[in-house]
Amino acid sequence: MIKATNIKKSFGSLEVLKGVDLTVDKGEVVSIVGASGAGKTTLLQILGTLDVPSNLKDSALVINGYDLNQLKEKELARFRNSQIGFIFQFHQLLPEFTALENVCIPAFIKKTPRAEAEQKAKELLDFLGLSDRYHHKPNALSGGEQQRVAVARSLINSPSVILADEPSGNLDSESADKLHHLFFKLRDEFGQTFVLVTHNTDLADMADRKLTMVDGLIVS
Repeated sequence: MIKATNIKKSFGSLEVLKGVDLTVDKGEVVSIVGASGAGKTTLLQILGTLDVPSNLKDSALVINGYDLNQLKEKELARFRNSQIGFIFQFHQLLPEFTALENVCIPAFIKKTPRAEAEQKAKELLDFLGLSDRYHHKPNALSGGEQQRVAVARSLINSPSVILADEPSGNLDSESADKLHHLFFKLRDEFGQTFVLVTHNTDLADMADRKLTMVDGLIVS
């Protein structure tokens, strides 16, 4: 499903990733923990094709059979839109749009017909317990509801991989616990593969595997 080999990333003289190797199986939930500055978010951005390794010619990144280092910019954008779902600490919902509209945005980018996109979005919102929130804008939703809308948005194109960066970091403990259990329910229901970067020990320990990053390398 995911195979990353010798991933390095530098910003000027600062070496953030020092040759990371990572393999994640289909349907697996993997958490990545480590101190701030260890390189977790940088690694997640490269896995999500939002950034590229500094050693592009000497590294490899294959996701769901696609050799991403061989794809051009437009091909990467199409891959990212169809194959990867993102969940961030801050929900990143557009304030002027309703929950339904926010969920539909990646589907519209994919040029999914409006009726089809809206039907899928409603199904996801229903599944996430938000059937009475279709037409609410983000400022009318609780923090937990906003994050569940963001989860629905990440799922709208049926991606093979979900990448989450501190997904519960902005939630109260009850909402965070519900979100954590939701990830595993989604994995069981839809078969997605999850890579979760988190400081939350409860979420990290729930994963099928917990990896620790130290100074730009996965050490366990």
